[in-house]
Amino acid sequence: MAKDLVLALDQGTTSTRAFAFRAPHLAPVAVARRALDQHFPASGWVEHEPEDLFAHSVAVLREALAQAGGQPGDVAGIGITNQRETTLIWRRDTGQPIHRAIVWQDRRTADACAALRAAGHEPEVTARTGLLIDPYFCATKIAWLLDTIPGARAEAEAGKLAFGTVDTWLLWRLTEGWVHATDATNASRTMLFNIHDGCWDEELLRLFRIPRALLPEVRDCAGPFGHAAPALLGGAVPILGIAGDQQAAVIGQACFKPGMVKSTYGTGCFLLLNTGDRPVPSRARMLTTVAYQLAGRRSYALEGAIFIAGAAVQWLRDGLGVVADAAETGRLAAAADPAQSVYLVPAFTGLGAPHWDAEARGALFGLTRGTGPAELARAALESVAYQTRDLIEAMRADWRKPGSQGGDETVLRVDGGMTASDWTMQFLADMLNAPVDRPVVQETTALGAAWLAGFAAGVCPDQDGFAESWALQRRFTPQMDGATRERAYAGWRDAVRRTLTGM
Repeated sequence: MAKDLVLALDQGTTSTRAFAFRAPHLAPVAVARRALDQHFPASGWVEHEPEDLFAHSVAVLREALAQAGGQPGDVAGIGITNQRETTLIWRRDTGQPIHRAIVWQDRRTADACAALRAAGHEPEVTARTGLLIDPYFCATKIAWLLDTIPGARAEAEAGKLAFGTVDTWLLWRLTEGWVHATDATNASRTMLFNIHDGCWDEELLRLFRIPRALLPEVRDCAGPFGHAAPALLGGAVPILGIAGDQQAAVIGQACFKPGMVKSTYGTGCFLLLNTGDRPVPSRARMLTTVAYQLAGRRSYALEGAIFIAGAAVQWLRDGLGVVADAAETGRLAAAADPAQSVYLVPAFTGLGAPHWDAEARGALFGLTRGTGPAELARAALESVAYQTRDLIEAMRADWRKPGSQGGDETVLRVDGGMTASDWTMQFLADMLNAPVDRPVVQETTALGAAWLAGFAAGVCPDQDGFAESWALQRRFTPQMDGATRERAYAGWRDAVRRTLTGM
Protein backbone atom coordinates (compact mmCIF):
# COMPACT_ATOMS: atom_id res chain seq x y z
CA MET A 1 0.00 0.00 0.00
CA ALA A 2 1.24 3.47 -0.84
CA LYS A 3 2.37 5.62 2.04
CA ASP A 4 -0.06 8.44 1.33
CA LEU A 5 -1.01 9.50 4.86
CA VAL A 6 0.79 12.32 6.63
CA LEU A 7 0.20 12.95 10.33
CA ALA A 8 0.55 16.41 11.86
CA LEU A 9 0.87 16.81 15.62
CA ASP A 10 -0.14 20.30 16.76
CA GLN A 11 0.72 20.75 20.43
CA GLY A 12 -0.75 24.10 21.49
CA THR A 13 -1.23 26.13 24.64
CA THR A 14 -4.73 24.96 25.49
CA SER A 15 -5.06 21.76 23.46
CA THR A 16 -3.19 19.02 21.67
CA ARG A 17 -4.45 17.94 18.27
CA ALA A 18 -3.45 15.51 15.57
CA PHE A 19 -4.53 15.64 11.95
CA ALA A 20 -4.34 13.05 9.21
CA PHE A 21 -3.85 14.43 5.69
CA ARG A 22 -3.92 12.56 2.39
CA ALA A 23 -0.94 13.22 0.11
CA PRO A 24 -0.06 14.68 -2.31
CA HIS A 25 -2.61 17.50 -1.97
CA LEU A 26 -2.86 17.21 1.83
CA ALA A 27 -6.61 16.92 2.01
CA PRO A 28 -7.58 16.64 5.70
CA VAL A 29 -9.24 13.33 6.51
CA ALA A 30 -9.21 13.10 10.32
CA VAL A 31 -8.65 15.14 13.46
CA ALA A 32 -8.39 14.26 17.15
CA ARG A 33 -8.16 16.66 20.11
CA ARG A 34 -7.44 16.70 23.84
CA ALA A 35 -7.85 19.77 26.05
CA LEU A 36 -4.73 20.74 27.97
CA ASP A 37 -4.87 22.01 31.54
CA GLN A 38 -2.92 25.12 32.44
CA HIS A 39 -1.65 25.64 35.97
CA PHE A 40 -1.27 29.05 37.62
CA PRO A 41 0.78 28.58 40.81
CA ALA A 42 1.30 32.34 41.30
CA SER A 43 0.25 35.60 39.70
CA GLY A 44 1.76 35.79 36.21
CA TRP A 45 3.02 32.19 36.35
CA VAL A 46 1.75 29.64 33.80
CA GLU A 47 2.77 25.97 33.71
CA HIS A 48 1.95 22.66 32.00
CA GLU A 49 2.48 19.11 33.20
CA PRO A 50 5.16 17.61 30.89
CA GLU A 51 3.58 14.17 30.99
CA ASP A 52 0.28 15.63 29.78
CA LEU A 53 2.09 17.08 26.75
CA PHE A 54 3.40 13.65 25.80
CA ALA A 55 0.47 11.43 26.79
CA HIS A 56 -2.05 13.63 24.98
CA SER A 57 0.18 13.71 21.90
CA VAL A 58 0.34 9.93 21.66
CA ALA A 59 -3.41 9.63 22.26
CA VAL A 60 -4.40 12.03 19.50
CA LEU A 61 -1.92 10.57 17.01
CA ARG A 62 -3.42 7.12 17.59
CA GLU A 63 -6.96 8.44 17.30
CA ALA A 64 -6.33 10.41 14.10
CA LEU A 65 -4.66 7.41 12.48
CA ALA A 66 -7.58 5.18 13.46
CA GLN A 67 -10.14 7.70 12.17
CA ALA A 68 -8.32 7.81 8.85
CA GLY A 69 -8.56 4.03 8.61
CA GLY A 70 -4.80 3.75 8.35
CA GLN A 71 -2.02 1.63 9.77
CA PRO A 72 1.47 2.78 10.74
CA GLY A 73 2.77 1.41 7.45
CA ASP A 74 0.48 3.81 5.56
CA VAL A 75 2.11 6.89 7.11
CA ALA A 76 4.79 8.66 5.10
CA GLY A 77 5.79 10.75 8.07
CA ILE A 78 4.86 12.84 11.09
CA GLY A 79 5.23 16.61 11.25
CA ILE A 80 5.34 18.31 14.66
CA THR A 81 4.34 21.88 15.38
CA ASN A 82 4.25 23.33 18.85
CA GLN A 83 3.64 26.23 21.19
CA ARG A 84 6.96 28.06 21.16
CA GLU A 85 9.20 29.31 23.99
CA THR A 86 7.62 26.94 26.53
CA THR A 87 10.60 25.58 28.46
CA LEU A 88 11.35 22.12 29.83
CA ILE A 89 14.42 20.54 31.43
CA TRP A 90 14.69 16.83 32.17
CA ARG A 91 17.21 14.23 33.31
CA ARG A 92 18.89 12.39 30.46
CA ASP A 93 19.11 9.06 32.27
CA THR A 94 15.47 8.80 33.36
CA GLY A 95 13.65 11.32 31.16
CA GLN A 96 12.14 12.77 34.34
CA PRO A 97 11.44 16.52 34.17
CA ILE A 98 12.93 18.57 37.00
CA HIS A 99 9.89 20.91 37.04
CA ARG A 100 6.66 21.56 35.23
CA ALA A 101 6.98 23.15 31.79
CA ILE A 102 7.15 26.94 32.05
CA VAL A 103 4.74 28.27 29.41
CA TRP A 104 5.56 31.07 26.98
CA GLN A 105 2.98 33.31 28.69
CA ASP A 106 4.78 33.06 32.04
CA ARG A 107 6.19 36.31 33.48
CA ARG A 108 8.15 35.07 36.51
CA THR A 109 11.48 36.26 35.11
CA ALA A 110 10.34 39.84 34.48
CA ASP A 111 12.69 41.22 37.15
CA ALA A 112 15.66 39.30 35.76
CA CYS A 113 14.92 40.65 32.28
CA ALA A 114 14.62 44.18 33.61
CA ALA A 115 18.02 43.85 35.28
CA LEU A 116 19.61 42.64 32.05
CA ARG A 117 18.12 45.55 30.14
CA ALA A 118 19.25 48.00 32.79
CA ALA A 119 22.77 46.60 32.49
CA GLY A 120 22.75 47.48 28.79
CA HIS A 121 22.66 43.96 27.32
CA GLU A 122 19.58 44.26 25.11
CA PRO A 123 21.23 45.79 22.00
CA GLU A 124 23.73 42.93 21.75
CA VAL A 125 21.07 40.28 22.41
CA THR A 126 18.85 41.80 19.71
CA ALA A 127 21.73 42.04 17.23
CA ARG A 128 22.48 38.33 17.63
CA THR A 129 19.00 36.84 18.07
CA GLY A 130 16.55 39.36 16.58
CA LEU A 131 14.68 39.26 19.90
CA LEU A 132 14.13 41.64 22.78
CA ILE A 133 15.00 40.68 26.35
CA ASP A 134 11.66 39.50 27.69
CA PRO A 135 10.30 36.72 29.95
CA TYR A 136 8.48 35.43 26.86
CA PHE A 137 11.63 33.68 25.63
CA CYS A 138 13.45 30.65 27.00
CA ALA A 139 16.83 31.91 28.22
CA THR A 140 15.77 33.44 31.52
CA LYS A 141 13.33 30.58 32.13
CA ILE A 142 16.23 28.11 31.80
CA ALA A 143 18.36 30.16 34.18
CA TRP A 144 15.48 30.34 36.68
CA LEU A 145 15.11 26.55 36.64
CA LEU A 146 18.85 25.97 37.07
CA ASP A 147 19.02 28.45 39.95
CA THR A 148 15.80 27.35 41.67
CA ILE A 149 15.81 23.54 41.53
CA PRO A 150 18.34 22.21 44.07
CA GLY A 151 21.38 20.71 42.34
CA ALA A 152 20.10 21.50 38.83
CA ARG A 153 22.95 23.78 37.82
CA ALA A 154 25.60 21.27 38.83
CA GLU A 155 23.75 18.50 36.99
CA ALA A 156 23.45 20.67 33.89
CA GLU A 157 27.16 21.49 33.89
CA ALA A 158 27.90 17.77 34.22
CA GLY A 159 25.82 17.03 31.11
CA LYS A 160 23.14 15.15 33.02
CA LEU A 161 20.22 17.39 32.03
CA ALA A 162 18.58 18.21 28.69
CA PHE A 163 16.68 21.35 27.72
CA GLY A 164 14.01 21.58 25.10
CA THR A 165 11.06 23.50 23.84
CA VAL A 166 7.93 21.37 23.49
CA ASP A 167 8.99 19.94 20.11
CA THR A 168 12.26 18.69 21.59
CA TRP A 169 10.52 17.17 24.59
CA LEU A 170 8.02 15.33 22.36
CA LEU A 171 10.76 14.21 19.98
CA TRP A 172 12.81 12.85 22.89
CA ARG A 173 9.83 10.94 24.26
CA LEU A 174 8.55 9.70 20.90
CA THR A 175 12.00 8.32 20.03
CA GLU A 176 12.46 6.95 23.57
CA GLY A 177 15.41 9.21 24.24
CA TRP A 178 17.32 8.54 21.04
CA VAL A 179 17.03 12.02 19.56
CA HIS A 180 17.71 15.34 21.31
CA ALA A 181 17.11 17.88 18.55
CA THR A 182 15.07 20.87 17.49
CA ASP A 183 14.62 22.88 14.31
CA ALA A 184 15.87 26.36 13.46
CA THR A 185 12.50 28.05 14.05
CA ASN A 186 12.16 26.85 17.62
CA ALA A 187 15.84 27.46 18.30
CA SER A 188 15.40 31.05 17.15
CA ARG A 189 12.90 31.65 19.97
CA THR A 190 15.20 30.73 22.84
CA MET A 191 17.21 34.00 22.99
CA LEU A 192 20.32 31.78 22.72
CA PHE A 193 20.46 31.18 18.95
CA ASN A 194 22.42 33.37 16.54
CA ILE A 195 20.04 33.79 13.62
CA HIS A 196 22.82 35.07 11.33
CA ASP A 197 25.26 32.19 11.90
CA GLY A 198 22.58 29.54 12.47
CA CYS A 199 24.04 28.16 15.69
CA TRP A 200 23.96 28.46 19.46
CA ASP A 201 25.74 31.65 20.47
CA GLU A 202 28.59 31.20 22.96
CA GLU A 203 28.46 34.83 24.11
CA LEU A 204 24.78 34.53 24.96
CA LEU A 205 25.32 31.24 26.74
CA ARG A 206 27.81 33.03 28.97
CA LEU A 207 25.50 36.01 29.51
CA PHE A 208 22.56 33.86 30.57
CA ARG A 209 24.76 31.28 32.32
CA ILE A 210 23.45 28.35 30.26
CA PRO A 211 25.70 25.25 29.97
CA ARG A 212 26.16 24.22 26.33
CA ALA A 213 25.62 20.57 27.29
CA LEU A 214 21.92 21.30 27.93
CA LEU A 215 21.09 22.25 24.36
CA PRO A 216 19.70 20.14 21.51
CA GLU A 217 21.10 19.79 18.00
CA VAL A 218 19.55 22.28 15.56
CA ARG A 219 18.30 20.89 12.23
CA ASP A 220 16.34 21.92 9.13
CA CYS A 221 12.56 22.08 9.43
CA ALA A 222 12.12 19.25 6.93
CA GLY A 223 14.24 16.13 7.22
CA PRO A 224 14.81 13.03 9.35
CA PHE A 225 14.27 13.43 13.09
CA GLY A 226 14.17 9.74 13.97
CA HIS A 227 11.20 7.40 14.34
CA ALA A 228 8.31 7.23 16.75
CA ALA A 229 8.84 4.03 18.72
CA PRO A 230 6.79 1.04 17.48
CA ALA A 231 5.03 0.58 20.81
CA LEU A 232 3.47 4.03 20.62
CA LEU A 233 1.57 3.83 17.31
CA GLY A 234 1.74 0.12 16.53
CA GLY A 235 4.77 0.44 14.28
CA ALA A 236 7.76 2.69 13.70
CA VAL A 237 6.79 5.92 11.93
CA PRO A 238 9.35 8.47 10.68
CA ILE A 239 9.28 11.98 12.12
CA LEU A 240 10.19 14.23 9.20
CA GLY A 241 9.22 17.80 10.04
CA ILE A 242 9.30 20.29 12.92
CA ALA A 243 8.41 23.99 13.09
CA GLY A 244 7.16 26.30 15.80
CA ASP A 245 3.46 26.93 15.48
CA GLN A 246 3.65 30.42 14.02
CA GLN A 247 6.27 29.47 11.47
CA ALA A 248 4.28 26.38 10.58
CA ALA A 249 1.33 28.69 9.88
CA VAL A 250 3.53 30.79 7.57
CA ILE A 251 4.26 27.58 5.66
CA GLY A 252 0.64 26.40 5.77
CA GLN A 253 -0.49 29.76 4.39
CA ALA A 254 2.11 29.39 1.59
CA CYS A 255 3.65 32.75 2.53
CA PHE A 256 6.89 31.87 0.78
CA LYS A 257 7.46 35.17 -1.01
CA PRO A 258 8.93 38.30 0.61
CA GLY A 259 6.16 40.70 1.59
CA MET A 260 3.51 38.06 2.26
CA VAL A 261 1.85 38.36 5.68
CA LYS A 262 -0.08 35.92 7.84
CA SER A 263 -1.74 36.36 11.21
CA THR A 264 -2.84 33.53 13.48
CA TYR A 265 -5.60 34.19 16.01
CA GLY A 266 -5.55 31.67 18.81
CA THR A 267 -4.92 32.20 22.52
CA GLY A 268 -2.63 35.01 21.38
CA CYS A 269 -2.14 36.58 17.98
CA PHE A 270 1.04 36.30 15.97
CA LEU A 271 1.65 38.20 12.77
CA LEU A 272 4.62 37.36 10.55
CA LEU A 273 5.86 39.12 7.42
CA ASN A 274 8.22 37.15 5.19
CA THR A 275 11.40 39.15 4.51
CA GLY A 276 13.15 36.53 2.40
CA ASP A 277 16.76 35.52 2.83
CA ARG A 278 17.79 38.55 4.87
CA PRO A 279 17.00 39.25 8.52
CA VAL A 280 15.54 42.75 8.79
CA PRO A 281 16.36 44.59 12.03
CA SER A 282 13.38 46.34 13.56
CA ARG A 283 13.26 49.97 14.60
CA ALA A 284 9.73 49.52 15.94
CA ARG A 285 10.34 46.77 18.52
CA MET A 286 9.23 43.96 16.24
CA LEU A 287 11.06 40.66 16.41
CA THR A 288 13.34 39.33 13.68
CA THR A 289 13.05 35.57 13.51
CA VAL A 290 13.67 32.49 11.37
CA ALA A 291 10.60 31.80 9.23
CA TYR A 292 11.83 28.36 8.10
CA GLN A 293 15.02 26.57 7.16
CA LEU A 294 15.06 24.14 4.24
CA ALA A 295 18.12 22.41 2.79
CA GLY A 296 20.34 24.52 5.05
CA ARG A 297 18.95 27.83 3.78
CA ARG A 298 17.18 30.12 6.23
CA SER A 299 14.33 32.44 5.39
CA TYR A 300 13.42 35.19 7.83
CA ALA A 301 10.40 37.10 9.04
CA LEU A 302 9.43 40.12 11.07
CA GLU A 303 7.07 39.08 13.83
CA GLY A 304 4.69 40.88 16.13
CA ALA A 305 3.15 39.10 19.09
CA ILE A 306 -0.11 39.89 20.85
CA PHE A 307 -0.27 37.94 24.09
CA ILE A 308 -4.06 38.03 24.45
CA ALA A 309 -6.42 37.50 21.50
CA GLY A 310 -8.80 34.56 21.83
CA ALA A 311 -7.91 34.49 25.52
CA ALA A 312 -9.92 37.71 25.91
CA VAL A 313 -13.01 35.83 24.73
CA GLN A 314 -12.15 32.98 27.11
CA TRP A 315 -12.01 35.57 29.91
CA LEU A 316 -15.50 36.80 29.02
CA ARG A 317 -16.74 33.21 29.11
CA ASP A 318 -14.84 31.67 32.02
CA GLY A 319 -13.90 34.69 34.11
CA LEU A 320 -16.97 36.93 33.86
CA GLY A 321 -19.65 34.52 32.63
CA VAL A 322 -20.71 37.09 30.03
CA VAL A 323 -21.11 34.39 27.36
CA ALA A 324 -21.69 30.65 27.60
CA ASP A 325 -19.88 29.93 24.34
CA ALA A 326 -17.17 31.82 22.46
CA ALA A 327 -19.26 31.65 19.28
CA GLU A 328 -21.81 34.01 20.88
CA THR A 329 -19.44 36.97 20.87
CA GLY A 330 -19.83 37.85 17.19
CA ARG A 331 -23.61 37.98 17.47
CA LEU A 332 -23.41 40.07 20.65
CA ALA A 333 -20.87 42.45 19.10
CA ALA A 334 -23.14 43.04 16.12
CA ALA A 335 -25.96 43.99 18.52
CA ALA A 336 -23.86 46.38 20.64
CA ASP A 337 -24.86 50.01 21.05
CA PRO A 338 -22.89 51.92 18.38
CA ALA A 339 -23.00 55.09 20.48
CA GLN A 340 -20.82 53.53 23.19
CA SER A 341 -17.03 53.57 22.80
CA VAL A 342 -15.82 50.83 25.13
CA TYR A 343 -12.18 49.76 24.88
CA LEU A 344 -10.63 46.66 26.41
CA VAL A 345 -6.83 46.71 26.64
CA PRO A 346 -6.23 43.00 27.37
CA ALA A 347 -2.86 43.27 29.08
CA PHE A 348 -3.59 40.35 31.39
CA THR A 349 0.02 39.09 31.09
CA GLY A 350 1.62 42.35 29.96
CA LEU A 351 1.60 43.96 26.54
CA GLY A 352 3.54 42.45 23.66
CA ALA A 353 4.67 44.16 20.46
CA PRO A 354 5.24 46.99 19.86
CA HIS A 355 5.07 48.04 23.54
CA TRP A 356 6.79 45.13 25.34
CA ASP A 357 5.67 46.12 28.81
CA ALA A 358 5.72 43.07 31.07
CA GLU A 359 4.23 45.02 33.96
CA ALA A 360 1.18 46.42 32.14
CA ARG A 361 -2.17 44.97 33.22
CA GLY A 362 -5.56 44.89 31.56
CA ALA A 363 -8.00 47.79 31.67
CA LEU A 364 -11.49 48.74 30.48
CA PHE A 365 -12.29 52.26 29.35
CA GLY A 366 -15.51 54.02 28.43
CA LEU A 367 -17.89 52.12 30.71
CA THR A 368 -21.33 53.60 31.33
CA ARG A 369 -24.48 52.42 33.10
CA GLY A 370 -25.62 51.25 29.68
CA THR A 371 -22.62 48.99 29.11
CA GLY A 372 -23.62 45.35 29.03
CA PRO A 373 -22.54 41.97 27.63
CA ALA A 374 -22.86 43.12 24.01
CA GLU A 375 -20.53 46.08 24.49
CA LEU A 376 -18.00 43.97 26.40
CA ALA A 377 -18.05 41.32 23.66
CA ARG A 378 -17.52 43.97 21.01
CA ALA A 379 -14.64 45.53 22.95
CA ALA A 380 -12.94 42.13 23.29
CA LEU A 381 -13.18 41.39 19.57
CA GLU A 382 -12.24 44.91 18.53
CA SER A 383 -9.12 44.79 20.73
CA VAL A 384 -7.73 42.07 18.48
CA ALA A 385 -8.13 44.22 15.37
CA TYR A 386 -6.66 47.29 17.05
CA GLN A 387 -3.63 45.33 18.22
CA THR A 388 -3.20 43.87 14.73
CA ARG A 389 -3.15 47.38 13.28
CA ASP A 390 -0.50 48.34 15.85
CA LEU A 391 1.65 45.48 14.53
CA ILE A 392 1.04 46.19 10.84
CA GLU A 393 1.94 49.86 11.22
CA ALA A 394 5.11 48.99 13.13
CA MET A 395 6.13 46.49 10.46
CA ARG A 396 5.55 49.00 7.69
CA ALA A 397 8.02 51.26 9.46
CA ASP A 398 10.62 48.48 9.37
CA TRP A 399 10.20 46.99 5.92
CA ARG A 400 9.19 48.13 2.49
CA LYS A 401 8.44 45.76 -0.33
CA PRO A 402 10.57 46.81 -3.33
CA GLY A 403 8.57 49.06 -5.62
CA SER A 404 5.77 49.67 -3.12
CA GLN A 405 4.72 52.93 -1.52
CA GLY A 406 4.88 51.85 2.10
CA GLY A 407 3.22 48.45 1.84
CA ASP A 408 -0.35 49.73 2.18
CA GLU A 409 -1.49 47.16 -0.34
CA THR A 410 -0.78 44.32 2.11
CA VAL A 411 -3.24 41.41 1.99
CA LEU A 412 -3.46 39.64 5.34
CA ARG A 413 -3.90 35.86 5.30
CA VAL A 414 -5.56 34.77 8.54
CA ASP A 415 -6.06 31.53 10.42
CA GLY A 416 -6.90 30.30 13.90
CA GLY A 417 -10.10 29.87 15.87
CA MET A 418 -11.15 33.53 15.92
CA THR A 419 -11.25 33.72 12.11
CA ALA A 420 -14.51 31.75 12.16
CA SER A 421 -16.21 34.97 13.27
CA ASP A 422 -17.27 36.92 10.17
CA TRP A 423 -17.93 39.99 12.34
CA THR A 424 -14.40 39.96 13.71
CA MET A 425 -12.79 39.48 10.30
CA GLN A 426 -14.86 42.29 8.77
CA PHE A 427 -13.88 44.66 11.58
CA LEU A 428 -10.27 43.61 11.09
CA ALA A 429 -10.41 44.49 7.38
CA ASP A 430 -12.10 47.79 8.25
CA MET A 431 -9.48 48.73 10.83
CA LEU A 432 -6.54 47.76 8.60
CA ASN A 433 -8.11 49.30 5.50
CA ALA A 434 -6.82 46.22 3.68
CA PRO A 435 -8.17 42.89 2.44
CA VAL A 436 -8.27 39.95 4.85
CA ASP A 437 -8.15 36.50 3.24
CA ARG A 438 -9.53 33.42 5.02
CA PRO A 439 -8.40 30.15 3.40
CA VAL A 440 -10.43 27.03 2.73
CA VAL A 441 -8.15 25.01 5.03
CA GLN A 442 -8.01 27.11 8.18
CA GLU A 443 -5.91 24.66 10.21
CA THR A 444 -2.84 26.11 8.57
CA THR A 445 -0.48 25.38 11.46
CA ALA A 446 -1.10 21.66 11.16
CA LEU A 447 -1.09 21.94 7.36
CA GLY A 448 2.38 23.51 7.44
CA ALA A 449 3.72 20.74 9.66
CA ALA A 450 2.16 18.15 7.37
CA TRP A 451 3.74 19.73 4.29
CA LEU A 452 7.19 19.68 5.92
CA ALA A 453 6.87 15.96 6.61
CA GLY A 454 5.27 15.17 3.26
CA PHE A 455 7.88 17.18 1.39
CA ALA A 456 10.71 15.43 3.24
CA ALA A 457 9.09 12.06 2.50
CA GLY A 458 8.79 12.89 -1.20
CA VAL A 459 5.02 12.50 -1.29
CA CYS A 460 4.15 16.23 -1.50
CA PRO A 461 5.14 18.89 -4.05
CA ASP A 462 7.81 21.54 -3.54
CA GLN A 463 7.10 25.07 -2.29
CA ASP A 464 5.80 26.34 -5.62
CA GLY A 465 3.53 23.36 -6.08
CA PHE A 466 2.21 23.62 -2.55
CA ALA A 467 1.58 27.36 -2.95
CA GLU A 468 -0.56 26.67 -6.02
CA SER A 469 -2.87 24.53 -3.88
CA TRP A 470 -3.68 27.36 -1.44
CA ALA A 471 -7.39 28.18 -1.82
CA LEU A 472 -9.40 31.22 -0.71
CA GLN A 473 -12.60 30.63 1.23
CA ARG A 474 -13.58 34.30 1.65
CA ARG A 475 -12.03 37.74 1.23
CA PHE A 476 -13.15 40.52 3.60
CA THR A 477 -12.73 43.99 2.12
CA PRO A 478 -12.86 47.32 3.99
CA GLN A 479 -16.34 48.85 4.33
CA MET A 480 -15.79 51.50 7.02
CA ASP A 481 -15.31 55.13 6.07
CA GLY A 482 -11.94 56.66 6.86
CA ALA A 483 -13.14 59.18 9.46
CA THR A 484 -14.88 56.48 11.51
CA ARG A 485 -11.84 54.23 11.28
CA GLU A 486 -9.41 56.86 12.48
CA ARG A 487 -11.70 58.05 15.26
CA ALA A 488 -12.05 54.52 16.61
CA TYR A 489 -8.32 53.86 16.38
CA ALA A 490 -7.50 57.14 18.11
CA GLY A 491 -9.67 56.01 21.02
CA TRP A 492 -7.71 52.76 21.19
CA ARG A 493 -4.38 54.56 21.17
CA ASP A 494 -5.56 56.74 24.03
CA ALA A 495 -6.68 53.68 26.02
CA VAL A 496 -3.29 52.02 25.54
CA ARG A 497 -1.50 55.21 26.58
CA ARG A 498 -3.57 55.37 29.76
CA THR A 499 -2.88 51.70 30.47
CA LEU A 500 0.89 52.14 30.07
CA THR A 501 1.09 55.32 32.13
CA GLY A 502 -1.60 54.51 34.69
CA MET A 503 -3.29 57.84 34.01
